[in-house]
Amino acid sequence: MRLSTLCAAALSVALLAPIASVLAQETAPAPAQEQAPAPVPAQDQAPDTVVPDELMPSEEPEPTEAEKAAAPRDPEEIYSDLNLFGQIFDRIRAEYVDPPDEKELIRAAIQGMLTSLDPHSGYLPPTDYDEAREDISGEFGGLGIEVTMEEGTIKVVSPIDDTPAAKAGILANDLIVALDNQPIQGLSLDEAVDKMRGPIGTDIKVTVIREGVTDPIDFTMTRATIAMRAVRWSMEGDVAVLRLSRFSEQAFVGIEKAIKDIYAEADGKAPKGIILDLRNNPGGLVDQAVYVADAFLDKGAVVLTRGRTESESARYDAEPDALDKQIADVPLVVLINGGSASASEIVAGALQDHKRATLVGTRSFGKGSVQSIISLGPDGAMRLTTARYYTPNNRSIQALGITPDIEVRQEVPEELKGRDEIIGEAGLAGHITIEGQQEATVGSSVYVPGEKADDTQLQYAIRLIDGEESDPSYPPKAE
Repeated sequence: MRLSTLCAAALSVALLAPIASVLAQETAPAPAQEQAPAPVPAQDQAPDTVVPDELMPSEEPEPTEAEKAAAPRDPEEIYSDLNLFGQIFDRIRAEYVDPPDEKELIRAAIQGMLTSLDPHSGYLPPTDYDEAREDISGEFGGLGIEVTMEEGTIKVVSPIDDTPAAKAGILANDLIVALDNQPIQGLSLDEAVDKMRGPIGTDIKVTVIREGVTDPIDFTMTRATIAMRAVRWSMEGDVAVLRLSRFSEQAFVGIEKAIKDIYAEADGKAPKGIILDLRNNPGGLVDQAVYVADAFLDKGAVVLTRGRTESESARYDAEPDALDKQIADVPLVVLINGGSASASEIVAGALQDHKRATLVGTRSFGKGSVQSIISLGPDGAMRLTTARYYTPNNRSIQALGITPDIEVRQEVPEELKGRDEIIGEAGLAGHITIEGQQEATVGSSVYVPGEKADDTQLQYAIRLIDGEESDPSYPPKAE
């Protein structure tokens, strides 16, 4: 897998982004204004002399509010505002009814400063930063058990291959009743999962009840590095369905492995078509979005980014490789909906612009900005919007989203109608606007049925590939 870029910026910047370092920029001093010519003293003028208008000293017009906002501020004025912050901070410490936590006060001020910029910038305390890094890497210390909550009981869906759970003998449908001899009755699913996760190399005892076995079974396991599965695949007849849940570091390798397994299962025969399901995928890493799009493209731009600094502006291109050559002739349909955001929209937009795929579903979320996560050492990190991104055809989807080639709506249960739609980015307070660009004003559904047979969008895509449905946009025709 290769990746080229037309700039020197590293591809580690992300939408839920990787760690980056930042250099403080000094504000340039305001340029000096030209002085108007001094008026001629009255006593030097001859009585009754009329001075032509063009020779009269001109007055500088008052700057507009927009000009005032755009002009660099005097550093002394900025430091005066910081002094104001210090005064308020001291008064709170001295006079608030209860002694405040100074560290939390400062963190709250930082959070307020960042969240005032846009909905995606913010402060990450150390614990949240650790969780963000876990989401980005797609790895954590744990046992490798996929679980669900069923009637108040933690039930094993399946152990993940080559993990402590699989090696110990945990089976699907086992019911977990205790962890380290402590009953887990009453815990939420998230609380139970948190207890099973922990530092790599530490031990935990898991007690399960298994159907057909009289007594509970104890398993003592050592936590190891677990890679969260980003991609699942299945065959619907001769059509391969790839479900990509998020763009962690496991995204591209998951796509690559899924395609390899699909061909292996069919003894090297290509599927009749591929459906890439990006519905309700919230996004993730920019580089993974580029890699995934490159899996289906052999040339051309994948995404363009434009930021305030040169290092944040780049063009990322696809290049030919063995993977895209293998599936070059396989028709591709991409499913999107109102929950498909950021990195999902990069992939969908690139495949749509290059006429490599037909998009089916409903309008996407419309998040067209890039965030960098900037480490603050032991104090956590800050998530800062550093660039806007554009599709290969120079489309910004900010607050607008990507419109599918074929709109297909789900059959929504009566009790969910009216509650299954979101406006998306355009509905977020303080979202970044682009002058002159249209924004979404109506909602887009995020509902996806649990059963494939009830999934109207998926079934339409399958019929499209099988030739039971037809549309001018399928298959797409490259110009």
